[in-house]
Amino acid sequence: MNLNEIAKIIEGVLFVSGEGVEIDEFKTRFDMNDREFNKCLDILKQKYNEDSGINIIQYKSKVQLCSNPQIVENIAEILNPIRERSLTKAALETVAIIAYKQPITRIEIENIRGANSDYAIQLLQSNNLIEVVGRKDTVGKPLLFGTTENFLKRFELQSIESLPNYNELLDRIRVIHSEGDSLYREFTIPEEDEESKNANNNEQPTNASIESDDQNIDEKNVS
Repeated sequence: MNLNEIAKIIEGVLFVSGEGVEIDEFKTRFDMNDREFNKCLDILKQKYNEDSGINIIQYKSKVQLCSNPQIVENIAEILNPIRERSLTKAALETVAIIAYKQPITRIEIENIRGANSDYAIQLLQSNNLIEVVGRKDTVGKPLLFGTTENFLKRFELQSIESLPNYNELLDRIRVIHSEGDSLYREFTIPEEDEESKNANNNEQPTNASIESDDQNIDEKNVS
């Protein structure tokens, strides 16, 4: 396998990964030395130059794809509204699952949703809609989540028993687009604060504007 072919594989891995990949992983996999790896990197840098919407960066012992810093604002203008809608839907789905299935672990929530729920759970906790109610008596003692009194107040419920049919609620969540049809009146998703963004991107380089996967994005510092 020649270096051009290896460079294509590296390119594909970085695209799918969406985050930094250890250089040693590539060197070990393809039995390359530093000089050979740097040649592969040069091939990719020629392709992803300043005229491209994507750049390739190297930091510490990792290599990663990121967006071209010259078009950060343009990308953010498009992706920020999309991301906000996505997070709103994720948070609503997550709080509904917790309400009906509580007490429930994060892994159980994600098995139902079929998607990562870390940020949604963090968001719901910061808004005092869910709380840790204990630990499950299984390997690892995972945290159990349940809804709060503020959840009942926010959604105008007298008790958990007042919730509508589970399937009916999930069906309604899937089509929540108009304020008049929403069961969750005046429920808004705040923008991420700096602490949340740093927690989600503690391994990302400060000069990586936007990663090739759905990483955190804002108009001031896209990582």
